[in-house]
Amino acid sequence: MSPETILTIILVIISADFIFEQLLDYINLKSGKYELPEEVAAFYEKEKYTKSISYQRVQTRFSFITSAVSFIASFLLLAFGGFGYIDELLRPYFDHEILLALVYFGALYFVSDLLTIPFQLYNTFVIEERYGFNKTTAGTFIADKLKGYMLAVLIGGLLLGLLLYLILNIGQDFWIYFWIAIAVFTLFANMFFTTLILPLFNKLTPLEEGELKTAIEDYSKRINFPLDNIFVIDGSKRSNKANAFFSGIGKKKKIVLYDTLIKNHSTEELVAILAHEVGHFKKKHIVLGFVISIVQTGVMLFIMSRMILNENLSLALGAEQMGVHLNLIAFGLLFTPISKVIGVFGNIISRRNEYEADEYANKTYNGQALSSALKKLSVDNLSNLYPHPAYVFVHYSHPPLLKRLDAIARL
Repeated sequence: MSPETILTIILVIISADFIFEQLLDYINLKSGKYELPEEVAAFYEKEKYTKSISYQRVQTRFSFITSAVSFIASFLLLAFGGFGYIDELLRPYFDHEILLALVYFGALYFVSDLLTIPFQLYNTFVIEERYGFNKTTAGTFIADKLKGYMLAVLIGGLLLGLLLYLILNIGQDFWIYFWIAIAVFTLFANMFFTTLILPLFNKLTPLEEGELKTAIEDYSKRINFPLDNIFVIDGSKRSNKANAFFSGIGKKKKIVLYDTLIKNHSTEELVAILAHEVGHFKKKHIVLGFVISIVQTGVMLFIMSRMILNENLSLALGAEQMGVHLNLIAFGLLFTPISKVIGVFGNIISRRNEYEADEYANKTYNGQALSSALKKLSVDNLSNLYPHPAYVFVHYSHPPLLKRLDAIARL
């Protein structure tokens, strides 16, 4: 295909994706029930429910603004050869192709992030603050940014540098070696995220002795769950929203509970949440997710290998010569429809896994306690109780609350 044809396809793809996402957001917003339905009145106060509807509307409108700005900027950069122009500006200063590519991506990343900071500030310190979620201070926001930049340079730079080296020195077969490298890195990240990365942003403290720790340990022993440590994370330093997860692969697992979760839930509800997470482990969802992720990455890299050395991709972005970094951008944009389809199938599997984990928690612990915990989480987080089925199909990795509660009740 000619560069002009490739550029046209890219512009059509990003335009169609933008329109599709905005349409989904619109019908999702309109699907809400503005009067408090009887089926949720038992656990949702009218004032809180009205607040959740308002929160969803504000977030959707804000998302439209940020998406529109991003779309317009991307469309103009592509249509007027902006990506190629930036390449021509940097190329005279860097003879080494890998160094040029790293500087190029670094410049795009930092400029893009700096331009979005006003939107991030507004979302955090205005919208989230207005609805009682924000606990982030200016110091925490700045520190998070600096640490994020550091990780982007160290980890992102290392992986990107390896990818570029393999492409330039091996050619089309690069994908096999980089696939192996990504698999090893993903495994390493899953094993040591809680130990190495998370402490850079949050404080982890062992759960103190008491009723909750005893209840968790007793449950873990009863179902033969390999528990290593139970940590409490200071999630309240950024938000009032709550969560829980466990990390690690192998015999030893680390349980991480948000302090906001512990504050707002009973011991029985907390153990029920843990039982749900254990269900993912027992049902092999973690391993399955890892395998699926690696397979998807391999497929993407193979497709990339067939296109990455095509000079017309760079020319389509306005460059005067081929640059692997430009081809990576073009490929990423062309891959968008495939990525969307993969994401939808991934969400289908994820929602099925959530039902199975709920069933496990009901079987091994207490379904009523889990239902109570899910209700509290939904109310506290001002979740959307009536998302549109099409929006759920495309974007939800978890089933909507009412469907989960119904499924638990029928067990």
